[in-house]
Amino acid sequence: MSKKILMLTGDFVEDYEMMVPFQALLSVGLEVHAVCPGKKAGENIATAIHDFVGFQTYAELRGHNFTLNKSFDEVNLDDYDGLYVCGGRAPEYIRLNEKVLDYTRHFFEKNKPVAAICHGLQILTAAGVVKGRTLTAYAAVGPEVTLAGGNYKEIPVTDAITDGNLTTSPAWPGHPAILREFYKLLGITISGN
Repeated sequence: MSKKILMLTGDFVEDYEMMVPFQALLSVGLEVHAVCPGKKAGENIATAIHDFVGFQTYAELRGHNFTLNKSFDEVNLDDYDGLYVCGGRAPEYIRLNEKVLDYTRHFFEKNKPVAAICHGLQILTAAGVVKGRTLTAYAAVGPEVTLAGGNYKEIPVTDAITDGNLTTSPAWPGHPAILREFYKLLGITISGN
């Protein structure tokens, strides 16, 4: 039986930070359910592309539409083996939904694998699950991590940090690292010839 992953997302999730892990997790045989508060399977969310184009911070451009494949209110947490928290602008507002925080806490209470990237750490800080953990995030989220009791580390954007059941990366250039760590946490081994 294939393992199931719950993916938290929402409108204006960072395009790469949703699309790449969603497809990569599917490619190794995992069943991935992408959910958004207030939306049902078959409905779309809009993605955003964050790019550095000469400003002091990233610019946000319109990305693709993504069709959700699971209704948020129909999630049974006991069905899932892991949680993937996407970045972008979505975490800043979906963390205001108490069910999102409850879903997140479940994975930490049950010590199930969790991956969170970039601004996705805003959900973890709001859920109160980072205290005492060493982790990373997009640099602008670092102060939130520290205020929530986490040990924030600034690392290259191509890297990831794993602490117990949690793996984190600062941004989408870290996909190879965070996915490799998430697979390990899930007990998945990929070998080549």
